[in-house]
Amino acid sequence: MVSIIIPLYNHADKLDSCLASIANQTSQNFEITVVNDGSTDNFEPVIKKFKERFGYKFIFLTQENKGAPAARNLGAKNSRGEYLLFCDADVLMKPEMLEVMLKTLEVNPDASYAYSSFLWGHKLFRLWPWSAERLKLMPYIMTTSLIRREHFPGFDESLKRLQDWDLWLTMLEKGYTGVWIDQVLFKVHTGGVYSSWLPSFAYKLLPFLPAVRKYKRAEKIIKEKHHLQ
Repeated sequence: MVSIIIPLYNHADKLDSCLASIANQTSQNFEITVVNDGSTDNFEPVIKKFKERFGYKFIFLTQENKGAPAARNLGAKNSRGEYLLFCDADVLMKPEMLEVMLKTLEVNPDASYAYSSFLWGHKLFRLWPWSAERLKLMPYIMTTSLIRREHFPGFDESLKRLQDWDLWLTMLEKGYTGVWIDQVLFKVHTGGVYSSWLPSFAYKLLPFLPAVRKYKRAEKIIKEKHHLQ
């Protein structure tokens, strides 16, 4: 079974579409845990709607606003699946996503997680085959990947950014590897609360931008933690 963990912070307008895309999966062997991370918008009607639809497969938890890493960890601790998939509320899954990811891990027993290409708005992120060298150089694997529970080390709750990069680097240090699926299996709505994106040229040509400065500080923290150049 796959435990789908959704951290929720003021994303009621997107949560309905996200949950609907999960309901339409070709593989129905899943449970959903939504963790309310101190939201102040009107998410209750959506929660009620899908709790009635999914029944015992739907778990709703709440915490004070502590950030996505804490919400994801809480969801993981209160879930039961052999596999974990962390899915933000602004993600739309293609119907075959869970089925393809599960089959990929079944035929790649040495891999600890499976990740795919995706769309960020209308921009395609096709990604690359898994590479330890590339992973040490840059964050390129999204949190929305299927992970074997026994290999999941938990998110570092002290980090404000690049928690996904930190997760994969932590797993790499434990000897765990990933496998790439050369398919677009989900789409992320732009304008998310927990994550954002800038074009690559901005990091080189526009270092004065506040978003670039925040990214560089976060990047430095990750590199120092994992002893990267």
